[in-house]
Amino acid sequence: MFDVAVIGAGAAGMMCAALAGQRGRRVVLIDHATKLAEKIRISGGGRCNFTNKDAGPANYVSANPHFCRSALSRYTPADFLALMARYRLGWHEKHRGQLFCDESSDAIIRMLKSECDIGHVEWRMPCSVESVVQQENGFLLQTSSGPIRAKSLVIATGGLSIPAIGATDFGFKLARQFGLKIIEPRPALVPLTFDSASWTPFAPLAGVALEVDIRTGAGKTGMHFKEDLLFTHRGLSGPAVLQISTYWNPGQPIQINLLPGVNLAEALLTAKPGNRQQVGSVLAGLLPRRLAEQWLSADVAGVGADFAAQRIADVSDKSLRKLADSLQNWQVVPSGTEGYKKAEVTRGGVDTKALDQQTMAARSVPGLHFIGESVDVTGWLGGYNFQWAWASASACAQAV
Repeated sequence: MFDVAVIGAGAAGMMCAALAGQRGRRVVLIDHATKLAEKIRISGGGRCNFTNKDAGPANYVSANPHFCRSALSRYTPADFLALMARYRLGWHEKHRGQLFCDESSDAIIRMLKSECDIGHVEWRMPCSVESVVQQENGFLLQTSSGPIRAKSLVIATGGLSIPAIGATDFGFKLARQFGLKIIEPRPALVPLTFDSASWTPFAPLAGVALEVDIRTGAGKTGMHFKEDLLFTHRGLSGPAVLQISTYWNPGQPIQINLLPGVNLAEALLTAKPGNRQQVGSVLAGLLPRRLAEQWLSADVAGVGADFAAQRIADVSDKSLRKLADSLQNWQVVPSGTEGYKKAEVTRGGVDTKALDQQTMAARSVPGLHFIGESVDVTGWLGGYNFQWAWASASACAQAV
């Protein structure tokens, strides 16, 4: 018999269990995995991009964009840094507010485990939950480790991303069992793919990376980012593409400026008078050489396959403008994504209209709470999703 049962021992689950335990609640933390917090372990290239100092509601996607405001305001990046300071864990900022652990991700996991120990949290791991039934005084869980009763039940099982390390749809199934609506889940922060025929001209560019301006949609639903893009054999990846993937809808085009901050047409026309250099050489001075050469040889701009070898002084202004437009207004339609196996997070989840933003509790099911990635709140790339995990866990822990 426990006051609180938390299912899912990842970032949100451990934080919630620790804080609730430290408030004097008797807490059990349940997870089906054999290894603890694998998603934390692999994050940030093994350094754990544990938060973003600029995290705010504008950095999250949700059908109800204001829902996350309360939790984020009550547990901030500064609060997590204070926790790290107590454990003397160093950190550094890379760029755009992204904060990483100086040590490995394991240091973050050990810290959260220690916090659980301080709260006298009991563990059931590996342990699978076979059924959940609501009773008069809480919930009865039938598990592989025997029955567990709890007054409050917290679901911190995450989304569908990276099934190889244990992701399942448990949280979504449980939400539906109790009549809660699910905003359709889909992969987010994920590479985009293209059909082989349309990608043939660009496949040789695999490994080329550069900063771009990328956008999709229009008006209020439109979004753009200035980040690094990476060409792959199957499509596009890198931070720019992972960011825009959260906003991209199937069948929708994306627009890419491969040379942001430069008026390429003006630069080419300015370089033209009396210049005996070939067009390919001039373009290679502005872009990665492999990109410039392949763009011209594949005739992406439709200016002729022999355009690269022509002297820039001899080509028409119209052709140079056409070339510039093809590079600065490159429009492509992805055929799909790399799916949950490569997605860093899951967009969608438990509809926030069914939850109390102060407590993360289901309004229609007393004692049932959802936190972290199981909720329809998806952060940008760069530590925002961890900050939502800490903040939503803290809000819940103060309430259970």
